[in-house]
Amino acid sequence: MVKQLSVFLENKPGTLNKALLMLKNNDVNIVAISLADTSEFGLARLIVDDLEKGRSAIREGGYTSTLADVIAVRLAQRVGYLQEILDKLSAAGINVEYMYTASTGPDGADLIMKTSDPAKAEEVLAEAKAEVLKQDDLRKLGGDN
Repeated sequence: MVKQLSVFLENKPGTLNKALLMLKNNDVNIVAISLADTSEFGLARLIVDDLEKGRSAIREGGYTSTLADVIAVRLAQRVGYLQEILDKLSAAGINVEYMYTASTGPDGADLIMKTSDPAKAEEVLAEAKAEVLKQDDLRKLGGDN
């Protein structure tokens, strides 16, 4: 299981850039990002290589953030693999609330997913021989570290 840093942003030009600049200026690498918006605010979901430095930098910039437990799974590059993962979770009664991917180089991608039961999802995926990443693995995902 890994922690996702969710940052609440005003929905206006430059706000995302300023938040991400706080991370850059504190040497925090973004491994994955998802951005959602409404008419009033945006929500940046981030996986970063150094969670504590990232959260501190966001706080220093005056942004509100939360942490969530998410699952990071290495995706095998073969037809149907994502469906196989989802099938295992569904069979175990686990709901996938949202997901997004992180490109980690020419060899593949990683799937970030928020589930209704992260601990159980991690167990199910491990039993299915899926490569589930841990918080300590995130430095390797960044590429520069």
